[in-house]
Amino acid sequence: MRRMDAPQLAEYLKNAKALLVDVREPWEFDICHLAGSINIPMGEVSRHLDQIASSEECVVICHHGVRSMQVIQYLHQQNIEHLINLDGGVDAWARQVEPDMPVY
Repeated sequence: MRRMDAPQLAEYLKNAKALLVDVREPWEFDICHLAGSINIPMGEVSRHLDQIASSEECVVICHHGVRSMQVIQYLHQQNIEHLINLDGGVDAWARQVEPDMPVY
């Protein structure tokens, strides 16, 4: 598992193709999310293993980076290794990369 802070991930995504999986609840996703991300709430990740496993890279996102780390630990147990955690989550992204994004 790789970890990236918000500015590192923004730079990485300029040249890389990755599946962006936001594991927050739908109401949180509706407030703000990274462009191009899909919402798979933490409790539903097990039903989407094929989708995550088939991606070349998968960035896991949550509010502050805690739930995403838990999801990554679970995905590692499922032998999925091509994972990146957004340290600081969508909150850090909003503050450091996209300052017009709503925060909560």
